[in-house]
Amino acid sequence: MRAKVVLSVLAVAMAATAVPVVAHHAFSAEFDADAPIHLEGVVVRMEWINPHAWVHLEVTNDDGSKTVWMVEGGTPNTLLRRGFNRQSLLPGTEIIVDGYQAKDGSNKGNGRDLTFRDGRKLFMGSSGTGAPRDGRDPTEPE
Repeated sequence: MRAKVVLSVLAVAMAATAVPVVAHHAFSAEFDADAPIHLEGVVVRMEWINPHAWVHLEVTNDDGSKTVWMVEGGTPNTLLRRGFNRQSLLPGTEIIVDGYQAKDGSNKGNGRDLTFRDGRKLFMGSSGTGAPRDGRDPTEPE
């Protein structure tokens, strides 16, 4: 009987360690508050995934070449509560994103504000994760 209990406990422990862990990171682990970015381009793809949504944006460089950036936003639920929906960022939508570049210098950033061609603005930042407090997040405590 005792052997069955021990084996059961070991089986549960092994199963628990085999489950992949999804870790959430702080802003400062991946992004540089001293490296602001201003991107103007066209949405290539929008990923509504947890723990962060991602906007893939094609930007035309000064030399005419194109670069695709990945811009992290808040959780899909948070973005929905802020006015985004699945039709907001369809491929081909022209947008401007202000945010902060990844520390590794890649074409990846953390988005703060998203502005549409018609001037509408949506806050897409990841408040409470260490992103700079700049007063643009209406839900941020003063």
